[in-house]
Amino acid sequence: MRLFSNPVGDGTLWFDNLVTGDGTPVAYDPQAREFLAGPPFCANRDVIGCNWTAPSLNAFCIACAMTALAPDPSIPNTIANWAKTEAAKRWVIDNLGQWHWFRPEDPGTRPVFNMLAEGATPVYMGHADGVVTISVAEADPVLRVTRREALDEPYRTMIGHFRHELAHMLWWRLSLRADFLGAFRTLFGDERTDYTAALQRHYQEGAPRDWRLSYLTAYASAHPHEDWAETAAHLLHLTDIADSFVAAGLSSPELPGSDWDAYAEPDPHRLIHVATALTVGMNHVNRSMGHSDLYPFVLSEPARRKLAFVRDWLRRGAQGL
Repeated sequence: MRLFSNPVGDGTLWFDNLVTGDGTPVAYDPQAREFLAGPPFCANRDVIGCNWTAPSLNAFCIACAMTALAPDPSIPNTIANWAKTEAAKRWVIDNLGQWHWFRPEDPGTRPVFNMLAEGATPVYMGHADGVVTISVAEADPVLRVTRREALDEPYRTMIGHFRHELAHMLWWRLSLRADFLGAFRTLFGDERTDYTAALQRHYQEGAPRDWRLSYLTAYASAHPHEDWAETAAHLLHLTDIADSFVAAGLSSPELPGSDWDAYAEPDPHRLIHVATALTVGMNHVNRSMGHSDLYPFVLSEPARRKLAFVRDWLRRGAQGL
């Protein structure tokens, strides 16, 4: 994620800013990818702190307009959790916009989001036919860490959830192309195998002992659909890590140049090499503060090939290239 210029003075703005340093209200224009001073602001600005522009007064921004079902505000902490959840969604939508997904030039279907709070019954996140269901309760760090440890996962965040579930939606979009499915099945396997049975087997028996030889995560080994979603999410992780590293003005001998654009890099293998090299250093920095690794994963050669495949398709898929 890049850093942004202040439209009314000196200084830098971050992606989530609502005001400048001197208190001037601003909003992010996702089409221009810059901050503007003054309205029209998103109708959710005063409700959940949305900082995007809207097409007109009292309208929703393009990200909030994708939310068809908002969570029940009577459930405790729902509004605060929903605000954090929508902020994560805006981040990921903007990432994908770098490759033209869900922007005006994208002719395909946009995702629809059901944002659900959790009362006595847990919410199961997922995707079906363009509809993404998200539990806003997982914006609570205590609940999220509890579930991460219960599932023995090395990483679990709201941005990660959106990247994973939107990856399912992007697969659904790409599967409409005649040239995609054959190439996908050659690398990931046949997604027509029984999905429900595969997940039941995964949760009952666990991942194969040698899953690290071919997959990024244990969950990716459950079914080709999950392999794709985990791989696509990781491709977005790595691209955004590299992009944010450059935007912050940091340097590394691994970078092709000080103005290198990770999203525009034409060689997927080069991107993956640079990004993974950067994560090694950032993992080391995190350890200096007693934190977990920023990117706690090791990439096998088959996983790298899958990442490169996903990168090629995400870069060209939105506009049908």
